Amino acid sequence: MAAMTLLALEFLAPNRLWALLVIPLVAVLYLVLSGKQTKARVSDRLKLVLPKDAAWKRHGAVLLALLSLASLIIAWAMPKDYANQPRDRASVVVVIDVSWSMEATDVDPNRLDAAKASAKQFVMNLPERFNVALVSFAGTANVAVPPTIDRGAVTRAIDALKLAPSTATGEGIYASLEALKMVPPDPDDPDSVPPAAIVLLADGATNMGRNSATAAEKSKEQGVPIYTIAYGTQDGWVESNGQRQRVAVDHYELSEIAKRSGGKKFSAETASELREIYEAIRSDIGYERVPMEVTDRYAGLAIIFAIGAALGVISLGARWP
Repeated sequence: MAAMTLLALEFLAPNRLWALLVIPLVAVLYLVLSGKQTKARVSDRLKLVLPKDAAWKRHGAVLLALLSLASLIIAWAMPKDYANQPRDRASVVVVIDVSWSMEATDVDPNRLDAAKASAKQFVMNLPERFNVALVSFAGTANVAVPPTIDRGAVTRAIDALKLAPSTATGEGIYASLEALKMVPPDPDDPDSVPPAAIVLLADGATNMGRNSATAAEKSKEQGVPIYTIAYGTQDGWVESNGQRQRVAVDHYELSEIAKRSGGKKFSAETASELREIYEAIRSDIGYERVPMEVTDRYAGLAIIFAIGAALGVISLGARWP
């Protein structure tokens, strides 16, 4: 297990790990010398003087000393690990399906109103330097708000969303990619390209427009993962021409979009589940994995092992009352 952990580590100076070869050499030398001492004859009087537990204390002290040396060598090689660090800047496109199926009341008060409330909370909780765009789609897609740090503009646009016929999920993705081209440059670093992500909430299958799977692959080519949220239950229905029409959620298409774009797919059947999913996505988007040196971690282990070895040596020479 320890060997596997060491192999999984990354080092800033891996060539220094060759010094670890000293450890088995010292261990072999100790075993050879210890074996010779064991074979040597010891007088009966000397046996009475030497404590019976001296051997295991000596072995333990040597083992701790070797572990301390190994930890120091690992620290010398400058190991690194990864940690989550808050992103200072990024772009997020919130995409909301406004097709007629979102009128279903299987989610209280209905799918669209519950989606609006959760989307607004999601937008308000994003870091303040994140640019946020809003895209809505039904039979066509519309960039309701281009990327901006003005959260009020985005939440007002969410409130203003209206239902419309048909579902063109692929068009919603293409519109999102176009919206990302409008991200304003960072005044502190105009040439930088901030990371971007699309958060797409929908409930139905595409029935017009360009293919959503192809759009997802295009999004991946541009390095933009899509987080899809399949929203609603399998028992949802809307009334059309005086008759009930079942509007079950299409999980397969949304799974394919997430998979082909390099994103993640979520499912929510209640408003509370949707809020939790938005929070999980916010945490995922809001942080990035960054390398960090962890030399002090292994230097600390070396000190602990060295203290243990020193205590072992002291116990060998001490005369306890």
